[in-house]
Amino acid sequence: MQIRVKCSCGEGKCPEWAIVELQGVVEAQPDFQDRLQNLQIGLLCRPSSQENYTFTVGYHELTGSKVPLKKPLLVLKKIKHSNAEEDSATVNLSRVEMDVIGIIRHRILFKTRPKALISSKLLLVLLNF
Repeated sequence: MQIRVKCSCGEGKCPEWAIVELQGVVEAQPDFQDRLQNLQIGLLCRPSSQENYTFTVGYHELTGSKVPLKKPLLVLKKIKHSNAEEDSATVNLSRVEMDVIGIIRHRILFKTRPKALISSKLLLVLLNF
């Protein structure tokens, strides 16, 4: 089977994406298991013009850096085209195309343990319980 790959965004104009790489496991609470699509799990920021990033999840902050990939990756969207023959025995033939919607050249790597973001006032409140 031959799969055609096309780029509809134009030469050199594909949006840049990045991979966010975390060490460990990100688990959703049972309340959100059926609503994972578009679920915001934290806040990703680049505090300065440097290549350092912070990722805040709840009361935890991770610090990471931008690392180039050895080989770029394409982000593809699968498009199915189906054709119906006009025979007495109708046979559905499908043709598959892959559309390039982005390119990934970097990853944001968080390889250190998270830092706790508990203020001294909150800590005093928690200790009094």
